[in-house]
Amino acid sequence: MIGPRPLWRGRVLAVLGILLCAFSLRSAVASLSPVVDLIGEDFEVSSAVLGVIGTLPPACFAVFGILTPMLERRLGIERLTVIALTAVTVGLIGRSLAVDAIGLLVGTAVVFAGVGMANILLPPLVKTYFADRIGLMMTVYTATMAFSTFVPPLLAVPVADAAGWRFSVAMWAAFAFAGVIPWLVMMLRPGAPAAAATPASDSADEDTVFSATGPIATAPSNRRLFARLARIPLVWALAMTFGTSSTMAYVSFAWLPSILIDTAGVDAATAGFLLSLWAFIGLPASLIVPVLVVRFQATRPLFVFGSLSALAGLLGIMLAPVPELLWLWMTLFGLVGLLFPLALVLISIRTRTPESAVLLSSFVQSAGYVLAAIFPALVGILHDATGGWSIPLIAVAAVLVLTFPAGLVAGRRVTVEDEWERRHGRW
Repeated sequence: MIGPRPLWRGRVLAVLGILLCAFSLRSAVASLSPVVDLIGEDFEVSSAVLGVIGTLPPACFAVFGILTPMLERRLGIERLTVIALTAVTVGLIGRSLAVDAIGLLVGTAVVFAGVGMANILLPPLVKTYFADRIGLMMTVYTATMAFSTFVPPLLAVPVADAAGWRFSVAMWAAFAFAGVIPWLVMMLRPGAPAAAATPASDSADEDTVFSATGPIATAPSNRRLFARLARIPLVWALAMTFGTSSTMAYVSFAWLPSILIDTAGVDAATAGFLLSLWAFIGLPASLIVPVLVVRFQATRPLFVFGSLSALAGLLGIMLAPVPELLWLWMTLFGLVGLLFPLALVLISIRTRTPESAVLLSSFVQSAGYVLAAIFPALVGILHDATGGWSIPLIAVAAVLVLTFPAGLVAGRRVTVEDEWERRHGRW
């Protein structure tokens, strides 16, 4: 039996293309909020505008979760990846050139249209080019995303102080543009994708690792089965768990630096560092949570630990926002990062077949991102209405409290097919 070939043999361009694409997904999200105060020195950026900017990522993810599979069938996966990364590049440069809040919004919308497409395309790209190394590539890809989440907040303000906020915002376009090049080169080469042949006995194991470490987001291929998902409480519990994780992430990217500056009196560089600390928790979480869930069935303990720690962190920010304790509150709040890989793992292990996992992923991500799209804007509205951050933080904490039962339901060791058959008969 022929084993998998070395990762790099014949696939250097694919490795570089996937990693640069993965890096661009989160760096585009996390690089703006730390320099908002500096942007405000050039033109007014209201809380309402910031709320819309915070809402754009999950809104685009929900929309392009539906559109991308249709576009991919027409254009091909490599060509659409080039379009997505080009959109990210143009959008990042565009918002660095903005002269008012409208220009900032338009540039950001273009960025997240591209990110929304790339978010959907990356898992099938891994499956296409690395059928024999799916587990390894998914681990590297998710770790790259986690790394690119905490690096931009760490560098954004120091670079802005040295070279201006426009350069700080635009410099991340270099990674998206670099990511275009490997896919263009591969498109110009004749022949099929350089996917490695994988023995049948190994393929099943790799597919299990793939679905346990990354989303399988695509349009549903069976409308009848997709409609059934809406009638299963377990599915809504999974959607609420995923939505809670996404809500915490995009509220934090949009507002945490401003909250820390206003409530604790720290400067922009310190606020960026603390956002980076918050995001860093996602790196070890992305590596250990799949193992703890798949091998040790630790779903409920992880969910409870992540949710209660995040609540403790939010309470600390509200009640004791002193600079000496902010590192503790941000670390506790950062443990909510356990919920994102947890939700992705549950999408795969709560189904019997890959086909059901595709349908469940599409439903859960679409519904979850709708919830995540509401709250960044809501936080801005509440801040404008109250003139402070206590009510917005209470609203964010309320999401954790209200969705807590959903996380416990999602921890039940049953599949959606089991739930349907128990209630309605044969799946």
